[in-house]
Amino acid sequence: MKRIIGRYTGPDRGPLLICFGGIHGNELAGVRALETVFKLLEREPAVNPTFRFAGRITGFMGNRQALSRRKRFYTQDLNRMWRPDLINRLKHTHPADLRYEERELRELAEAVEREIAMYRPEKVIVLDLHTTTADGGIFGIATDDPESIRIAQELHAPVITGMLAGLQGTMLHYFNKENIQAPEVVALGFEAGQHDDPLSVNRCIAAIINCMRTIGCVDADDVENRHDDLLIAYSKGLPKVAALRYVHHIQPHDEFRMTPDYHNFKSVKQDEILAHDRFGPIKAKEDSLILMPLYQAQGSDGFFLVKEV
Repeated sequence: MKRIIGRYTGPDRGPLLICFGGIHGNELAGVRALETVFKLLEREPAVNPTFRFAGRITGFMGNRQALSRRKRFYTQDLNRMWRPDLINRLKHTHPADLRYEERELRELAEAVEREIAMYRPEKVIVLDLHTTTADGGIFGIATDDPESIRIAQELHAPVITGMLAGLQGTMLHYFNKENIQAPEVVALGFEAGQHDDPLSVNRCIAAIINCMRTIGCVDADDVENRHDDLLIAYSKGLPKVAALRYVHHIQPHDEFRMTPDYHNFKSVKQDEILAHDRFGPIKAKEDSLILMPLYQAQGSDGFFLVKEV
């Protein structure tokens, strides 16, 4: 598997949009979507003579070791390792001494640095594409940066704020001006639906294209309404913005078991039993909406609770 899925550079200067697919190896929708988007971009000038692209979009393959095995990760969750101290240490470690995800992390960090140094953009936007084990609504994850929230809202999906406070070492934690050499750096994530739902690929495609429009890479007139319609239809009845209230972190020895039939944005009541582990039942802390209930063997977060803002 090649690290770079594709690269497309327009004739006009503009932002650098960096997209990641497959940071978790059992989440293929982002990879498939990026492959399709680059094919569409290559064909677009032939079918649309007025098409102009400003800037560059580069798609990166995430955890290649895990993708080859269709596993969330091999030994460590790659999306919990994006810490500046760890990345700096890995850069000064001989490659032969690196474990699987350590090698992936170093290669990704260095590949992004090379891409930014090569294009030298005024603005870098990072879009991290994911899917979930449970079905239900789609959503975007924004940082505290107002620009991240603005772009996420334009994806026509609920925007979840405060997620970075409930997690550590994610890609969204890392991509900012403190760690990246660029005048402006904006990061956001997009959760496109259930892992195996074929429409998750289409929703990732729509999110990428809408992001390109929002940041000015493509003109709004060149974006078909069906991309908006797909995302709007799947977000119907869901909150526009919701804030994180609680994350239930788990350890491998906890014997965590999620109660069946939960899905993204399902309402839960205070004291409702959401799961069990070796200590007994796990109850909801308050009336809220559940996100990303864990129905797979690997993972360090059992579920998230959010409230509409």
